[in-house]
Amino acid sequence: MRVHIRAPEPADAPAYREAVLRSAEHVGRWNPVEPDGLPELLRRQGPVLRTFLILDEDTGGIVGKCNVANIVMGRFRNASLGYDSYVPFAGTGRMSEGLRLVVDRCFAREPQGLGLHRLEINVQPENERSVAMAKRLGFRHEGFTPRMLYLNDAWRDHERFALTAEEWPGA
Repeated sequence: MRVHIRAPEPADAPAYREAVLRSAEHVGRWNPVEPDGLPELLRRQGPVLRTFLILDEDTGGIVGKCNVANIVMGRFRNASLGYDSYVPFAGTGRMSEGLRLVVDRCFAREPQGLGLHRLEINVQPENERSVAMAKRLGFRHEGFTPRMLYLNDAWRDHERFALTAEEWPGA
């Protein structure tokens, strides 16, 4: 693997800020660009949100970020993945490698993993790269949700993809 994953830390704030600013054009069409958002993201970590940074093995640079959000345990054991890739690593395959590690962690039993059974990815239909990512990871298309999320000053439609632990090759 060319990458590894870990939880973000306060000391990551300067590198995170630089990665987000460098990638503002790449990310901004689909998601809010919040270069100073790491402290708030760290504050929100807990039972319903876990964030992973994807880091390049050679340089230590931040390849991307993945939020495992809306975690529901009990009989559902479900969460949603949201992710951003950062320049200069976008398009190099490292984000795919990192997301595979995140999915592995999500489906792994506790305490090493999150012990989830099902994951969703919701993507704006025009975001062809993220749609391709969901498919490349083996997520199946489940449907279309109009006006699902309020992003960049408008309600945005999303395509919904999902995967269960039994479908994951790493299971």
